[in-house]
Amino acid sequence: MSATTLTFDAVDEASPGPKWAARWARSWPAYETWFVARSGGASPSRAECEAALAHYMPELAPLHRRLTLLAGGSDRAARFLSTWRPPVYLGGCSIAAAARGETVRLVRNYDLSPELNEGLLLRSEWTGRAVMGMVEFLWGLSDGINDAGLSVALAYGGRAETGRGFGVTTILRYVLETCDTVEAALAVLRRVPSHMAYNVVLADAAGRTASVELHPGGGARIMPQAIATNHQGAGQADRPQFTRTFERHAHLKRLRRDPRKLRRAFLRPPLRQDRYGEGFGTLFTAEYDPKARALSLTMGDAQWDQSLERFSERREVADYGPARAPAQAIGHLPAAPHRDHHVPDWRAWTRIDWNEVARDYAAGQGRTMEAYLAAATPRPCCGDNSAASVMRSSEP
Repeated sequence: MSATTLTFDAVDEASPGPKWAARWARSWPAYETWFVARSGGASPSRAECEAALAHYMPELAPLHRRLTLLAGGSDRAARFLSTWRPPVYLGGCSIAAAARGETVRLVRNYDLSPELNEGLLLRSEWTGRAVMGMVEFLWGLSDGINDAGLSVALAYGGRAETGRGFGVTTILRYVLETCDTVEAALAVLRRVPSHMAYNVVLADAAGRTASVELHPGGGARIMPQAIATNHQGAGQADRPQFTRTFERHAHLKRLRRDPRKLRRAFLRPPLRQDRYGEGFGTLFTAEYDPKARALSLTMGDAQWDQSLERFSERREVADYGPARAPAQAIGHLPAAPHRDHHVPDWRAWTRIDWNEVARDYAAGQGRTMEAYLAAATPRPCCGDNSAASVMRSSEP
């Protein structure tokens, strides 16, 4: 039996730049294959995608333009990054938030196949405020926290029905870029339509918590407890016996939910899942502390303690043990590109003249990011491949 692993990277980049561009170059081929295969001819135009983003989330429009530029500037990249009316994608999670006295916590388990997660924890200041969270679709977030202490996480709502709306990971990015409190976040979630059914749990530094059901095409319902799994209300859910969503939800309702002990419950069954070979295992447990603006991330037997004030770049290969059966992905996310275990050389991308990139695309003459990198990389001369030769070739 082969081992089941997932490589996690913690990356710190205040503004979109070479680190994000390198991640795009590595991940886009798999995402593009999925995007084209799933959207077919039904995908909205670039103009429609950009208009929707400007209407519902105008603060993200400049950021979307910047990321599209870094991604090569194509219509397909712009449409993908907008996440307006994207293809169907699914997943499984358990979430709970609790507050008692001065202690507040939001905890989530992310349950899926290791092949279908990006494994990226990103700290950014893309709109001027610090945000840290687990990335989905290269700039959206499945969970995260901002410098006001607002914390948020999502769970699939259990129905594959779609409507006119955005991918929920972009909505969560928007919430953390623009909101300080649970109340402000709820106003956004009521206003910005999600393209599918999702459940969102929130907590803030003042100790407020909430859970909201997002409906396909718009609409939101506040739930009585700050918990969520993979169904909404008492309605139907996709493969409930497989995901055990009702069992997990009932367990969360019974928990006393002492915020200091909440993570411990998520590290044990029935919340923790170990069916990695079936495409449904707990890839990570994220515990957010809104008051400390901090995250404790558990990945298999490894744990990271990160905060917005003290964030360190690192890499961890999480080992979930032997795969007991062939993976059967429960969702429609693309398989993650091959990951080696070497830390990427982000410095290579700093050699690119980004002003040249901007001028080229403004003139309609943009090239691929790989072409700019190749042009900026020193090359050996005279058939000599030694490091000394590379250094000499860059000398005046």
